[in-house]
Amino acid sequence: MGTVRHCVLVAALAASPAMVAPSAALAQAPDPAYMSCGELWHARNKIYARNGYCFKSARAIAVFGEGCFPPYGQLGGWEKDRVDELQMWEARKGC
Repeated sequence: MGTVRHCVLVAALAASPAMVAPSAALAQAPDPAYMSCGELWHARNKIYARNGYCFKSARAIAVFGEGCFPPYGQLGGWEKDRVDELQMWEARKGC
């Protein structure tokens, strides 16, 4: 019985998006060249939201909430690179 529960828990954790390695998450990310302005905005701000950014615009608060927490939107590594890429495409598309 304990083995079955363990297997179910392991399977659930393996399927959890929070458990995906950063490189795997980035590999699964859509190509920004084919994203709309709205999709670019959402993808960029989703990264900030999971890093505790304190949103100020009504639109962002409506989508992601008012909750902020450390590191308060400070990004590093692949997340910073992805946000930079998304912002470049937003500018290129005139978003």
